[in-house]
Amino acid sequence: MTQTRRIQLGVAAAALFVLLANTFYVIDQRKQAIVLRFGEPVRVVNAFNTNDPGLKMKMPFLEQIITFDKRLIAQESEKEEIIAADQERLEVDAYIRYRIHDPLQYYRTLRDERTATGRIDTLVTSSLRQVLGSANSDDIISRRRGELMALALKDVDRRARVSRLGISVIDVRIKRADLPPANQAAVFNRMRTSREQEAAQIRAQGEQRKREIIATADKEVAITLAAATEQAETTRGEGDSQRAAIFNSSFGKDPSFAAFYRSMRAYENALGQGDTTMVLSPDSAFFRYFQTGPGR
Repeated sequence: MTQTRRIQLGVAAAALFVLLANTFYVIDQRKQAIVLRFGEPVRVVNAFNTNDPGLKMKMPFLEQIITFDKRLIAQESEKEEIIAADQERLEVDAYIRYRIHDPLQYYRTLRDERTATGRIDTLVTSSLRQVLGSANSDDIISRRRGELMALALKDVDRRARVSRLGISVIDVRIKRADLPPANQAAVFNRMRTSREQEAAQIRAQGEQRKREIIATADKEVAITLAAATEQAETTRGEGDSQRAAIFNSSFGKDPSFAAFYRSMRAYENALGQGDTTMVLSPDSAFFRYFQTGPGR
């Protein structure tokens, strides 16, 4: 074989290889492809709702292949400062997960990944400003975050469909919502003042409750003491009545003993303290039992 013949065969083999390389291509099961003819999309291979990966053919040199992911795509948005309904400024980090369900529309509207990233980021930021701008900062940070994220998801998906981006939004979440450094000190002082006011109110309520309990207890004590005093006076009166009746009965039986007992009680009342001074005549009737004894 001559040298010229070898060169011709080599050129032919190279041309055949180039032709085959531009005719056959392989689609991964995780990808979907758009076939472009003269720059215009003509068909989709292994689309989102189909399962047709493997070796494929196209018109060599006239058609090109652009592939997109069939799986969920996660994209983080740039940190944005959002003003809540209570005029509190928050720095919000969010992310979105979506899927390309219409690659033809996705390509016609967005063309490439860089354009898609910027467009979707703008869409998410605009939606978050609208949804979070209607809620207070406490709701965004903790109380209603799940509810607000559900609203944001619906709003972002609606905007994507209206904009004909060819995507289905699966999830929108806030990774972090913080106060700007310049506002942290002011917010901390305001929170501390609020907590101090709340603590003072609780203490005032506790003091009022304490006074109510003490007043109730004092009232019950007064009622109990009054009832006990009444019962004691009644019992004492009954006892005095019985004593008087017994004394009257005893005095009637033995008048001399009754006189002697009365004198002893008089002595006890007059001299029982030990510091009483009395100026009386020695033959006074008051001292008759000191002279004669009870036999008189």
